[in-house]
Amino acid sequence: MADPWLTIIGVGEDGLAGLSEASRKALAKAETVFGGERHLALADVGGRGRPWPVPFDADIVLSCRGRPTAVLASGDPFWYGAGAGLAEKLDASEWIAHPAPSTFSLVAARLGWRLEAMTCLGLHAAPFERLVPHLARGARIVCLVRDGKAAGDLARWLRERGWGASAFWTLAALGGPHERVREYRAESYTRADAEKLVAVALEARGADGLSRSSGLPDVLFAHDGQITKRPVRALALSALWPCPGMSLWDIGAGSGSISVEWALCGGTAIAVEGRDDRAANIRSNAEAFGLAHRITVITGKAPEALAALEAPDAVFIGGGLDIAMFDAVWSRVAPGTRLVAHAVTLETEALLGELHQQHGGELMRVEIAHAGPLGRYRSWEASRPVVQWSTAR
Repeated sequence: MADPWLTIIGVGEDGLAGLSEASRKALAKAETVFGGERHLALADVGGRGRPWPVPFDADIVLSCRGRPTAVLASGDPFWYGAGAGLAEKLDASEWIAHPAPSTFSLVAARLGWRLEAMTCLGLHAAPFERLVPHLARGARIVCLVRDGKAAGDLARWLRERGWGASAFWTLAALGGPHERVREYRAESYTRADAEKLVAVALEARGADGLSRSSGLPDVLFAHDGQITKRPVRALALSALWPCPGMSLWDIGAGSGSISVEWALCGGTAIAVEGRDDRAANIRSNAEAFGLAHRITVITGKAPEALAALEAPDAVFIGGGLDIAMFDAVWSRVAPGTRLVAHAVTLETEALLGELHQQHGGELMRVEIAHAGPLGRYRSWEASRPVVQWSTAR
């Protein structure tokens, strides 16, 4: 880099003493230094310091473009810090970064945990439900939380969900002269300290976590009966092939169970549902599974509701398919996009037969029966058969 005007500096609880020589030189050269009030005090920048606005606004840094400027952030600025938000707005030649050990690295060093085997979450501005996909017996999870009260709230949240036996550490001011590491059990942690905690670490002990295979139990979802049932959902997801980072249109989403399981695999979903009450169920399910940031709910009917959406990587049509909807979807998606459609009516089944003949793919009819009581005995209770068509554009 020729002469970047912006230096992004990671600072720890040891302040100036812990900075590299390059960081100190950049800090001394800077005309303006941005950071949180705690960071500015740790670096002792005096009158050159400018606290971040609340809410955070990276554009304020751009007003200093071309002049020597520094930004201070906790530890590694690119892990739940301001680093990436700034870099995305700048050319590579405009900035340089000098990170310090992240909070997660310091936690691993204090507890002797393998960093690559930990789950690292930022919960200082996110709901505790973000933990749901990660909770499993023996899982080691490190969470950044807002303060001591939030740590107490998190312990209570864990107790209420059957994870009270989890080992529970609070870690404050890591790397500095006032560092404190204390171990508890979530079920016995009742403190509500006013201190600004840096992190909570937990080793999960309790019930089984969520399975990563397709087809979660129907009882886990809020629904009014309009739900793609567990075995059929598993077949649909196997055909949709969810992968991290991929996007889904879930049309006629009902309870949003397909969207939830897609998002649990690391993707994002847009759930389109015509009824307000069912759209509310989808939102409730997204929140309960900690996936509200990955699932967008649109109350409306396809194809009109799809007009302003970016093309997805996959489409699931759980109901309401007709030729107008198909043509609208087919014309919008790119080659290679996977499409899975279900039918339970004879009319839609006939349409899927025609589409299979025209566009290929796989067409199958699924009939499932469950054992149920019949007087003093048991018999098979058949569900409505479902026809599934899956193909790629």
